[in-house]
Amino acid sequence: MITRLMEDSTMSDTMTATLSPEAAAEFRQKCVDFMDTYAVKTGNAIPSLDDQKAFLAAAAGAGLAGVPFPEQYGGGGYSLAHEKIWREVKGNYRMMDSEFIISHGMCLPMLNEYGTPEQKAAYMADNISGKTMWCQMFSEPGAGSDVASLQSKCELDGDEWILNGQKVWTTLAHKSDYGVVVARTDPEQVKHAGISMFILDMKAPGVEIRPIHQIDGGSHFNEVFFTDVRIPKDHLLGEYNAGWKLATAMLMYERVAIGSAGAGKINQPTYKLLKSAAEETGRINDPVVRDQLMQIYSMETTKAMVAMRNRAEQKAGKTPGPGGSLGKLFGSNIAWKMREIALEMAGPSSIAWDPSNASGAERQRIVLNSFQSSIAGGTDEIQRNIIGDRVLGLPREPSVDKGVPFKDLKVGTQTG
Repeated sequence: MITRLMEDSTMSDTMTATLSPEAAAEFRQKCVDFMDTYAVKTGNAIPSLDDQKAFLAAAAGAGLAGVPFPEQYGGGGYSLAHEKIWREVKGNYRMMDSEFIISHGMCLPMLNEYGTPEQKAAYMADNISGKTMWCQMFSEPGAGSDVASLQSKCELDGDEWILNGQKVWTTLAHKSDYGVVVARTDPEQVKHAGISMFILDMKAPGVEIRPIHQIDGGSHFNEVFFTDVRIPKDHLLGEYNAGWKLATAMLMYERVAIGSAGAGKINQPTYKLLKSAAEETGRINDPVVRDQLMQIYSMETTKAMVAMRNRAEQKAGKTPGPGGSLGKLFGSNIAWKMREIALEMAGPSSIAWDPSNASGAERQRIVLNSFQSSIAGGTDEIQRNIIGDRVLGLPREPSVDKGVPFKDLKVGTQTG
């Protein structure tokens, strides 16, 4: 039988358990059998949200959704060694749960690490199975890269918190059932203090979601407005006024999720896309194009290895460290170089396509989305600051707001 983690209390001791070759082979076959049954192995069509939810529901039934999370909270109850195998197998198929990268890659780990037993019991199983989708609400009109300048506020009123403010660029808010939101709870504190994190019902009275329409006709991002939204007192996630610590942890999870999306093995998806374009345009034998292709191949191989290292570091059951910024930044560099090569190689077909050509539409979307890669999840400049400060140990830039209460700072739309 495949060994599973039966008790939450034993999870930290068994997460790094080494699988025997026989156990690893048995679990791998289980994953292959499942993916052969429920996943699409080839093709360019992106599964619909309903198809993704059906896939996750089936995976949860097989113990393959939320592989390393406790069974008592809807997870698979396996070790991170099992999780690695699951990712490796999934990497051979079309990504079947791409809409849940925030829900599973960011919100779920936060619930598992910082949620109370009651919060875990209430929310984790439905999150894991895809029954509910979650979003992350950090950025504001006056607080983008400098998230600590956020001005949305949450005040305690008896047994409820009252939330007012605005968020922007919230991915999939219009499709989400719940969200994790950070708000200022004590303006007397310095800006990195006095912030708390909450679980929010996206359908609660006072929550208004306005999709942001994109050039490709989609609406992936949203503005979210809060007007006297009442949040139950026990929906505080983590400790009161410790929201910056949690926000930092969630950003680390985000950068690992973005920087290692689909990573379970060494792969080169962008290289394959560009190689296909080179073959279609008859430029595959052009020495300049071949050199460009090998640059992308080398960059993606390196990125995959960094991602695998970041995943391996999580085997201790700890929050990811600043190393996640390496994969996130490198992924952005690849996206920008990919766009440059695609435009040169495929010309107009990289940004315009025949509606009957599904592969052309997919390529166009990837080129379009490359622009957001250096912004979403933290700008390239922020990643470089984190790497310089926390990875390389370089001196930090001077801070003019150190020790100043937030209410006295002129940040964002706050003028006094």
